[in-house]
Amino acid sequence: MQAVAHYTAYKPRPFTREERQHVTILFGGLTWKHERLIQATMHNLGYNAQPLPNIRRSDLDAGKELIDVGACCPTIFTTGNLVNFLKSEVARRGRDEVVNKYVFLTAGACGPCRFGQYHESYTMALDGLGLRDFRLFLLAQNQLDQGAAAGGGLEINLALSLGLVWAILCADVLTDMEYLTRPYEVVPGQTEEVLRESIEELYEVFRNRPIQGREGNKWKILGWHYLTDYFTDALERVRKKWEAIEVDRLRVKPKVKITGEFWLQTHEGEGNYNMKRWLEQEGAEVIPPPVAVWLDYLLHSPILKLEKRRRHERRARLKIAIIRALEHIFHRTYNRFRQALGGLPYELPDQEELKRLADPYYHYELRGGEGHMLVGKALYAYLHKKAHMICELSPYSCMPNTMSIGAMAQVQGKYPDMLYAPIEVKGDAEIHALSRCQMILTEAKKRAQQEFEQALAETGLTVEAIRAVEARHPELTRSTYRIPHYGYAGTAANYVVHIARKWRRALA
Repeated sequence: MQAVAHYTAYKPRPFTREERQHVTILFGGLTWKHERLIQATMHNLGYNAQPLPNIRRSDLDAGKELIDVGACCPTIFTTGNLVNFLKSEVARRGRDEVVNKYVFLTAGACGPCRFGQYHESYTMALDGLGLRDFRLFLLAQNQLDQGAAAGGGLEINLALSLGLVWAILCADVLTDMEYLTRPYEVVPGQTEEVLRESIEELYEVFRNRPIQGREGNKWKILGWHYLTDYFTDALERVRKKWEAIEVDRLRVKPKVKITGEFWLQTHEGEGNYNMKRWLEQEGAEVIPPPVAVWLDYLLHSPILKLEKRRRHERRARLKIAIIRALEHIFHRTYNRFRQALGGLPYELPDQEELKRLADPYYHYELRGGEGHMLVGKALYAYLHKKAHMICELSPYSCMPNTMSIGAMAQVQGKYPDMLYAPIEVKGDAEIHALSRCQMILTEAKKRAQQEFEQALAETGLTVEAIRAVEARHPELTRSTYRIPHYGYAGTAANYVVHIARKWRRALA
């Protein structure tokens, strides 16, 4: 009689401190900008670290071969990405060297989203590859200090976590700069060139962060990150690079806010049909989703639970006060980074407002995926006239996203003129998804043009008059010149109003 083989959960071999010198930590899942600065933070603390290659369509095929066929596409893509990398390394170095030379670090979570099961997919794929003894470790998103992993080779302490968070915030504000500038650049490719120079300069800043040896003093580490000008000085130097980029803000473009499942909305590449670049090629200005909004959500969400326990838990008030203080540090840091770049990157939406906006349609206690934020962010962009159109990227077979799309049907019933494009991404069927988006984008283009003409009519300006002002004030054509929001969604319309208000005398 055959013995029953019971299921055993994956447990990695220890990663010892002595192995740090010759073992490389693999990671991935964000944009190349975020990953480069995360790599710098890891290098700063003495780790060998390497991001996985950017996601390709071939990763989807590899993932499908090895994990549950019902998995959502981010799970399949990211698993396939790891699989393809390991397969190529095994072919190059041999199996034993790969399992000893690399470990994989990934974020972990729980709840109805499959994100909580990513590591199970990875272990299933490792089994399929015959690499069960390959080591992967989970980084909990809501714990800044988790101590040392088995063996002490990886220490998830405050020096590492704050470095990662600060790196993500810097990458976020530079990503905003990128998407604000590229659609209007006069010299094609200049934004990309300056962006890469900026990221490399920040890589050196994070790589040389003077934090070594302070791991034991948590308050000192937090105080140094919060109070010093080390990072803002670096961003101000970066801002000078962006001043060299000439832009033409009279190009009328619809503004498209990207929302959706965390990985799909953040990703830049074949994993989401290259949606952001495709929208730009179709003539749009894209508002990318900062990772900081998700971190802000993780930070803010325990407050509600604690407020309910106030009567029964003596320390609930104290815990709420601590979280509020951390929220203040987080927002102040993000705003300092924005200010260092001339106040151009977008401000973070208020979590309480997102919750209030979404509340009639999607209860904020229904956790999973981005939860109520999908609805809240769409309404925030629409009601504040931040965008002409919302493009929501949802994974095929994603339960939380399916719920939010259902809630958005009611939102559209109340706001029928909201331009909303829910795009389901499954890896294939790209033409179908893009053509669907294109139909709604066509209407967004019309609205952007109508806004622009309305702004010209209201101000009495002409394009020729504005060009004449630009000729006398070339600073207006610099990418770092800030155009305030005057109630129009489009950049060109707000630019017209700005010229009229600020240069009225010159135009008379």
